Amino acid sequence: MNNNSDIFQTHYRYEQVDNIRIFYREAGDIANPCVLLLHGFAASSYMYRDLIPALAKSFYVIAPDLPSFGFTESPAREDYSYTFENITQTINKFTEQLTIQRYAIVVHDYGAPVGWRLAMAHPERISAIISQNGNAYEEGLADGWAAIKKYWDNPSPENRATLNDFPTAREVKSQYLSGVKDCSLVSPDSYTLECLHVSRPGNADIQLDLVLDYASNVENYPNFQAYFRDRQPPLLAVWGKNDPYFLPDGAKAWLRDIPNADIRFYDTGHFALETHGQEIIPVIYSFLNNNLNNR
Repeated sequence: MNNNSDIFQTHYRYEQVDNIRIFYREAGDIANPCVLLLHGFAASSYMYRDLIPALAKSFYVIAPDLPSFGFTESPAREDYSYTFENITQTINKFTEQLTIQRYAIVVHDYGAPVGWRLAMAHPERISAIISQNGNAYEEGLADGWAAIKKYWDNPSPENRATLNDFPTAREVKSQYLSGVKDCSLVSPDSYTLECLHVSRPGNADIQLDLVLDYASNVENYPNFQAYFRDRQPPLLAVWGKNDPYFLPDGAKAWLRDIPNADIRFYDTGHFALETHGQEIIPVIYSFLNNNLNNR
């Protein structure tokens, strides 16, 4: 990306990583500090559509779709292990193939445990962390996890069946709108696109596999927290305080491990960027500029 005329233009690309063809969005000058954007459920790199061009003027921005999400082309369950550890290995190899040696991470929901694993495996590569409702503490788990916790404790067919509504269009839309004071601020393009992705043949079972494996993230919370304490990365949390899945206490808990963490709350739900992007994006840009460009 050496052509100055397209330096702020978002490019839409694919990178083959083993048996996964990863779709990703790319913008900015590759000579600038890198920012890796990791989305969650039920989303894709599309959730960062407004953040990417805002950051591209000063940073090199990469936003992949995780395996089983968005436009990334990934195989059936029997040909790929849909666990957070394996997804992390895929994304780690993706960054290495793109020769990204150091980067800040912006994480949301499922993107958070992928980001925490990347950070633990290669702490020297992480320049800063921004979390938008990406949890790392048990006190952040809301009552909305009750049925999922039951599934973790006993992954029986019956308990799995109780979660059949989770990977559905109705649930995806609910996650975008729950806790939002003015739903007219949420573009229907966002949840409609993600509903189509989640509804692809075979994807429902993959999503239920990931729900089950999320227990491994909770088990790793003490390890993630040890990383925060030991490494003291610059950390910004921009949190929708009405999130039905991740409570504000999960964001506040960072202050125990990173006393200088910047924790901010917004009167919205799980997808805070959808409704409060105009407030949050300048905060993210300023945080990255202070911690990456001014050092």
